[in-house]
Formats: sequence, structure tokens, C-alpha cells
Amino acid sequence: MTRKQKQKLSKVILEILMIILAIIFIYPIFLMFINSVKPFGEVVADVIALPTKIEWQNYKDVIDKMNYPRLFTNNLVITIIGILGIVAFSAITAYILDRRRTRYTRIAHLIITTPMLIPFQTIMITLLKVMNVINLSGSTWGLGIQYWGFGIPMATFIYCNFMQTIPKELDESAVIDGASTFRTFRSVIFPLLKSVTATIVVLDVMWIWNDFLLPLLMVNSSPATKTLVLSAYAFVGQFNTQWHYAMTAMVLAVLPSIIFFILLQRYIVDGVVAGAVKG
Repeated sequence: MTRKQKQKLSKVILEILMIILAIIFIYPIFLMFINSVKPFGEVVADVIALPTKIEWQNYKDVIDKMNYPRLFTNNLVITIIGILGIVAFSAITAYILDRRRTRYTRIAHLIITTPMLIPFQTIMITLLKVMNVINLSGSTWGLGIQYWGFGIPMATFIYCNFMQTIPKELDESAVIDGASTFRTFRSVIFPLLKSVTATIVVLDVMWIWNDFLLPLLMVNSSPATKTLVLSAYAFVGQFNTQWHYAMTAMVLAVLPSIIFFILLQRYIVDGVVAGAVKG
């Protein structure tokens, strides 16, 4: 077998393995979709069987029971507040850390990025008590602000790595033209961060929209502030679970984020590759 044939065979094997892995990951989502259009009896009888009759009434019932428009708005508000804060603060933080490399900025960089290594479960009780004291629990906007603290470390780390590929001569030219530090960042540097910003936005939207534990701690006390995922969990009871409604609710909860990811997934590749090919 020639070298070219070996390379071709390796590529075929790799593609087959990737297809198998994709099927393994997609199959539970497929089950969720098919069970969302089954009557309760069919779900209980055989989870993996295809529905004998499409029960679209499940979606109408769940939308009414969940008050879907209100919960969708809650998710939207939380996600937008979280994304805006993460992008704004992490981008300008990364700019300062990269352009002003001193002993103090190195220490600041370490302090900012270290929280990525701390599991959320170790601080969630303390966080809940602190958020109650400063009145950031029990509201959608308060929950959105809390995501800043969890999302900024990773976003800053990504921005810092990408920022190194942007020549400092651009900053010097802007300063010569009379631009301030913030004006230089806003007008010159930030537009060049478009690809990596899109990557961060897509990843964080998927995380914030589908998050369960933090909303469970912070906004689960009132039906008016719940998120879609929390409301879907309401159909799961200790003694009686409405599986057909639970599956339908999960589809309605995750479908917007799936559509968002499909539409913008190419920006993830662009953002990852951009840092490797620029400069």
C-alpha cells in the first residue's frame, strides 16, 4: 500500500469514527424529539419506538401550561444582559492586559483567569447568600449580571490570546492621530475582534440559554422569573412524571439555542482559526 493510499484510508477511518460519534451525541436529542410528539401511553410503553400517531397537541398544551412567551422573554433578557456584559468587560480588560504588560497586569491576568479552575458547586451556597444580601437573586436582570462573573474569565483568556496577533503599531498610529485609549479600542481594535467575539457570543449563548443550576438557585422561587429549562423540569415529579410534556417542554426550551448555533456555527471555526493564521 502506497503512502497516498494509507493517508486516504486514515482519512476514511477518521470520517467514519466522527460519524459514529455524531450519531451517539445526536441520538438522545432524536429521542427527545420523537417522544415529544407521542401520547403519554406510547412514551411509557416504548421510549425508542417511533410514534404511531403524531400528537401535536402536546406542544399546544405545554405552551399554555408553561406560559411560553413569558419564559422565552425571561431567557432572552437574561441571555442578552449576560452576553453584553461578558463581551464588553472581557474585551476591554484583555486589551489593557495585553497592551500594558507590567508586573501588576500579569498579577491581574492571573486573578481574572483563575476562577476558570474553580468548580461552581464549591461556591454556589456562598454565592446564593451573597446575592440575597445585595438583591441580585430573584430577578432576571440580576441573574444576567451574575453570568458576567462566570463568563468573563474564559472570555478574557480567549481575547488575550487573540489580542497578541494584532500589531501594536495600530495603537501607535491612533495615538498619533489624537485618539484616547478608549477611542483606540472602540474604533480600531474592537472591530478587528469580530471573529473571536462571534465565537464567544455563540458559546456563551448556548451556555446561558440552557443553564439549569444557577437559575434553579436564583430565580426558581417565582413562576414569573423562571427560565424555560426550569419550567420543563416542572413536569418531572417525584411520584408522577408527565414524560410526553417533559420531552415537549425540553424541545421548546433548547430549540432556539440549537437554531442559533446552526446559523452561527461557522463563526466558531472562523474565530478559532483566525488567531492561528493572523500575524
